[in-house]
Amino acid sequence: MSAFNKFKASVPVAWSPNLYITLVRGIPGTRRLHRRTLEALRLRKCNRTVMRWNTPTVLGMLQQVKRLVVVETEEMFKARKESEANHRALRPPIVINHLLASATDSTK
Repeated sequence: MSAFNKFKASVPVAWSPNLYITLVRGIPGTRRLHRRTLEALRLRKCNRTVMRWNTPTVLGMLQQVKRLVVVETEEMFKARKESEANHRALRPPIVINHLLASATDSTK
């Protein structure tokens, strides 16, 4: 399942006060009305996220461009950012001993 479909599968809760909107499809080739709606939402580049209040106006705009964007609640957004941060976290270095076992025994 692609990331786009995975995000689409998790529908935001209606009572969430803030919605995090991410543009996941490109703007070129879309209708002028959709481009103007994305401009009003302040989404100009792919994979950019903006936070908007959950109002009927914003929900209507999202309904218009639903195939271009992904909508997340605050909890979903924080969980995704935390998992990305854990993935990028520094890992302990791998220590490799290049000496052969027989070479170490002969030096003793």
